[in-house]
Amino acid sequence: MIEVCDLEKSFGVRQALRGVSFSVGEGELLALVGPNGAGKTTLQRILAALSKPGGGSVRVAGFDPVVDAQEVRRRVGFLSHRPLLYEDLSGEENLLFYGRMYGVANLSQRTTSLLARAGLANRRDDLVRTYSRGMKQRLAIARALLHDPAVLLLDEPYAGLDRRAAERLDAALSDPVVTLGGRPRTVLMTTYNLEHGLSHSGRVAFLVAGTIAHETGDEDRHPDRTRELYEAALAGQGER
Repeated sequence: MIEVCDLEKSFGVRQALRGVSFSVGEGELLALVGPNGAGKTTLQRILAALSKPGGGSVRVAGFDPVVDAQEVRRRVGFLSHRPLLYEDLSGEENLLFYGRMYGVANLSQRTTSLLARAGLANRRDDLVRTYSRGMKQRLAIARALLHDPAVLLLDEPYAGLDRRAAERLDAALSDPVVTLGGRPRTVLMTTYNLEHGLSHSGRVAFLVAGTIAHETGDEDRHPDRTRELYEAALAGQGER
């Protein structure tokens, strides 16, 4: 579903991505864990067809985000670390607006269902600017799922959330709605928090200084071993 090979991206003299390669199969969830400035958001924006790579190749759901940007966007649900919602529209109006852009069938029914799953049914008519940070994030997840995408890209989904809001987000990401035709969606989550990566994923990889420093294999997926490997990857970054 997601194939990345030797991906590069620079901003002036700063190289944000340096030969990144990995793949995520249909129905898999991969957590890419790395510190701030590791290139996580840059990578997600390229996969979502919102930014162009400087080199290498990318395929998302069988399409090249540069050549077939619209096809990729139809198949991808993207949750940024900033919700990017319309603050002066209600929660329901936000979903209806985006749903019309995507041509979602049975839009009213789909909107009602997702608002209920997000725990926002009783706030559907309230302006988004009155929502808490956690409520906005849950609404943004509902928006990402609105057009029933095959691929979910989650960029720092826990950013700015308190413990209770993070627990509700955990529940939202574990909900059966995160399936497609009875099968799990393909999910790529980027986070700076290793514990969040471990809580949802059978696969964890480390994105450090713009490159994949390590991906846990069957022999080292124990949480303590993964933490040890991540600390070693961060230490290696400091030695460069």
